[in-house]
Amino acid sequence: MYASLICKTAVLGGALLALPLAAVFTLQGPLPAAEPATMVPAPALDEPPTSAPSETAVLAGGCFWGMQGVFEHVRGVLRVVSGYAGGADDAVTYDAVSTGTTGNAESVQITYDPRQITYGGLLQIYFSVAHDPTQVNRQGPDWGTQYRSAIFPRDAMQQKVAAAYVAQLERAHAFGAPIATRIETGARFHPAEDWHQDYLAHNPSDAYIVINDLPKIANLRRLFPQRYRDQPVLAQPS
Repeated sequence: MYASLICKTAVLGGALLALPLAAVFTLQGPLPAAEPATMVPAPALDEPPTSAPSETAVLAGGCFWGMQGVFEHVRGVLRVVSGYAGGADDAVTYDAVSTGTTGNAESVQITYDPRQITYGGLLQIYFSVAHDPTQVNRQGPDWGTQYRSAIFPRDAMQQKVAAAYVAQLERAHAFGAPIATRIETGARFHPAEDWHQDYLAHNPSDAYIVINDLPKIANLRRLFPQRYRDQPVLAQPS
């Protein structure tokens, strides 16, 4: 049996068009009750200013449907792809990763404009609202190493920023428990199957999404209003 039957047995059915979240909430009624969120301070150390048009970040924090959905609503993010990172490079499929034996974690690859949002800015959202960084090898109803909290730096500067930020948050006792987030270098990112891409945007009324992920987007809008955009940027625009 897979670790999380709720996440793994949901069926696409008739895919909905991507809607602004305000419209989704109107269709479904009141906003879901916000799950616990911790507004953590911005990192003291961040990447230096750059004129590069885009950079990438790879993060893991539970089921990639929610992680992708959150970052698709962040200003300055250009594209978010669901996938796998941190384990074997062969047989990287949803079925294989879901067994927990490949070493891969469900992850997202975020392409962003560093002139609009920094790597540190993405990490602040990651730790504040995208997931609970104190949970070990699980996230909400999903459990197993494939749902671990992990940062996969793309270069030495990202590694330095991530390590310094985790240390900063630990010193500040930002959470009520130790941070479980791992920093794993040298990981290759593998895009997930097409049906996983933009799952939240196309299935906002899916029970798993309503219970576990829409509250995260509500928290993003509430805690980071200057970073939030209502219309998501999709990995697979229609």
